[in-house]
Amino acid sequence: MSAAALPQNPEFANETTAREAAVAAVRRLDASGMNRGSTGNLSLRWVRLEAGAPHDGMLITPTGMGADDLRAQDLVWVAIEGQGDAPRVVGDWQPSSEWHFHRAAYRARPDVQAVVHTHAPNATALACLDRPLPAFHYMVAIAGGVDVPLVPYNTFGTEALSQGVGQALRERDACLLAHHGLVSAARTLAQAMKVMQEIETLCEVYLKALAVGEPALLSAGQMSEVIGKFRGYGKSARR
Repeated sequence: MSAAALPQNPEFANETTAREAAVAAVRRLDASGMNRGSTGNLSLRWVRLEAGAPHDGMLITPTGMGADDLRAQDLVWVAIEGQGDAPRVVGDWQPSSEWHFHRAAYRARPDVQAVVHTHAPNATALACLDRPLPAFHYMVAIAGGVDVPLVPYNTFGTEALSQGVGQALRERDACLLAHHGLVSAARTLAQAMKVMQEIETLCEVYLKALAVGEPALLSAGQMSEVIGKFRGYGKSARR
């Protein structure tokens, strides 16, 4: 396979820059309360060249390491190609125990370049109610559809959970994990972080609305119109 067949992550000039950006993002998530301690994880798709041959993979946070201790060199490269529970790993540490669903997200969506997972409190609270996030507000469309789906509960780090995440992210940029947390995936790390923050805020508003009553929902037609507008939102250069 040629290097051109596996295009490198376009967001970063080199691997050092990508690693540093990932660490900075993990620290922002911790500082904002989206994660605490060693909860959550983050990855970037990264093609590794070995003897001139490209290998599709990801740079992912190591297991059990908190934001304060994380350094750029601590990220672990894990192969996306291959099968089974023992992928090829390059690095000094073991990858996040959730590497399975990161791999599933990249396999389901060749366009995805970043995956972010948090235990953000409002999203997690909604996930613990076994509820998806419906179209109660037009900004739900930021996840690419009429809702943010709920992936049924499975133990963390299992293939069953990864299959659920991969399926949910085929047509969405975010999903809730029942009794667990939130996952976002996008073409850039910046967009994955933006989607993560927006969905957490929407979950907070939705929970407040639920305390009063069941919110009315926008129709499929109304959400389709919003999704269409979002395709060009923020992309027009000033003349």
